Amino acid sequence: MKKLGSYFFQGVILVAPIVITIYILYAVFVRVDGWLVHNLEPLIGFYIPGLGIVILVASVTLLGFIGQTALVRPIKKLAGNLIRRIPLLNLLYSALNDLFSAFVGNEKKFNVPVKVLFNQENNLWKLGFITKDSLEEFDLEEMTAVYFPHSYNFSGELYLVPRDRVQPVSVSPADAMKFVVSAGVTRVEKNAQIN
Repeated sequence: MKKLGSYFFQGVILVAPIVITIYILYAVFVRVDGWLVHNLEPLIGFYIPGLGIVILVASVTLLGFIGQTALVRPIKKLAGNLIRRIPLLNLLYSALNDLFSAFVGNEKKFNVPVKVLFNQENNLWKLGFITKDSLEEFDLEEMTAVYFPHSYNFSGELYLVPRDRVQPVSVSPADAMKFVVSAGVTRVEKNAQIN
């Protein structure tokens, strides 16, 4: 009976990540595609599975392209100035804008994985990402900002730590993030250089 229980849990460990990933992708697809198709079907007169997702991806890509044109830049600047004048909206917009830019923009922030010595006596380290190398604006020239994602979660903590306690690690940023978010259970390949 003990062996059967062990096999069952091994099966769960094997199947659960695949099933959960497929379920999340399916749920997002059904929700977005269903909502868009529900609104598009009356216009085109018939149902095409996946059309909503295709239109969504194409629309966002087109908006990104249009947003980079010289014609739209003054409008973006005007909208940005307007948003900056509204305190709560400015806080939300700038925080979200900076967060998305950190992951996919021209100013990616999570691309320098490091290890930080937290307890020298017990030789305890934490993995994180340098998000800001210089903190002169806070009068902390000898400090750097390191973001530590939480395991099994998409939140994290930001610490300001002395530079001499921060050391680069020779893994890719994506592998470092997967390793931390998975609580250290993801297998990571060591790289010769850091991006």
